[in-house]
Amino acid sequence: MYELKENENYIPKALLAGVDCQDSKDFEHSIDEMKGLIRACDMEVVGILTQVLEHPDNATYMGKGKVAELKEFIENTQADYCVFEADLSPSQMKNLQKELKVPVWDRTNLILEIFSRRARTKEAKLQVETAYLQFMLPRLSGMWQHLDRQNGGKSGGAAGSSRSNKGVGESQLELDRRQINHRLAELRKDLDDVSRTRDVQRSGRKKGEIPSVALVGYTNAGKSSLMNRLLEDHSENAQKQVFEKNMLFATLDTSIRKITTADKKEFLLSDTVGFIEKLPTTLVKAFRSTLDEVKYADLLLIVLDASDPYVNAQKEVTESTLKELEINDIPVIYVMNKADLVESRQNQSAKVSENKVFISAKSGQGIDELLEMISDILFSGSEVMELLVPFNRGDFLNRLHKYAEVINEEYLEDGTKVTANCPKRMIEEAKSYLV
Repeated sequence: MYELKENENYIPKALLAGVDCQDSKDFEHSIDEMKGLIRACDMEVVGILTQVLEHPDNATYMGKGKVAELKEFIENTQADYCVFEADLSPSQMKNLQKELKVPVWDRTNLILEIFSRRARTKEAKLQVETAYLQFMLPRLSGMWQHLDRQNGGKSGGAAGSSRSNKGVGESQLELDRRQINHRLAELRKDLDDVSRTRDVQRSGRKKGEIPSVALVGYTNAGKSSLMNRLLEDHSENAQKQVFEKNMLFATLDTSIRKITTADKKEFLLSDTVGFIEKLPTTLVKAFRSTLDEVKYADLLLIVLDASDPYVNAQKEVTESTLKELEINDIPVIYVMNKADLVESRQNQSAKVSENKVFISAKSGQGIDELLEMISDILFSGSEVMELLVPFNRGDFLNRLHKYAEVINEEYLEDGTKVTANCPKRMIEEAKSYLV
């Protein structure tokens, strides 16, 4: 719709706009976060224009005078985009785009664009496309009205046909809607297939009796950095590090790695997509199958940026998103990352209290204490059991040797008699072979 400069070295310019309704004390923080999102979208913020209003204008979000000021600002700075701090209604976006003559994005639009650029796996690409089409569907209205104006309001079909009372624009709108709905149906089918494959993989991991730990938290709190630190210090696959960068939504794809503690106990660690305030509902729904990895975890590590003055807000956003995903009753450790950037009283040593630990994924501070807390939760509650395992259940016997502490073992006529200290994950299955 708009011609932008075609140069791979050119950085698109964005003007950031917002309305402060003074119903939130965090408007300035929201603007700062939007600046970070714009940079994460590989764009340059060339200016910020805000307005204090009791409530946004129904037609253009900002007042008529401020929209004129926006237009002049765009012309002076040669901005390529105008990005709004909040979500716009379809009519507001259409009216603003008509006035400003450049693409107008709102918060959801910007986040969707970032996700589309970051998606790497087939699943992530399917999820992002699904969310984007759901976002676009209610915004199609008016996109083709110019066709009706060009045709003088004449009908789009032959006289007497069922479409004879429809304009060209309306016909095109219906066609676009049908195409989008058809594509959404295809995407849902593909995502269902991917979800089934993920369920099979997850089931296989569960049978292996290795407990799972999921990293969750606000975007850019340091989840990927923590995974890489644990891989570097406590894994045979240290080379399988995940991508990390000081950027909002640097990674979207779920990564799963095996971590081995100092006492040779193993668990699977998964790194998932980060959360953010007002994360678009369409994205939460689209990424539900990926986030199910969290739902089936034995332990959650909620990673927070201890150096961020809005860390409590990050905590609230993370907890509310988990609640929205119906993730309850899973043990939690709050990992306060970037402790090396906090004042000295919290910086001198790792602070551990109940289910909270201060760490630095960058320096390694507090990592040993974190692993000790993980072990206490995952591997406590073991039980010494005397079992008789039939010879045809060699698979279970092998898992006993791998994941339990075998105290005594002897071969009898009808099976193998084993005395083992079984981890709590194996106790229910082991009860089937009690002597």
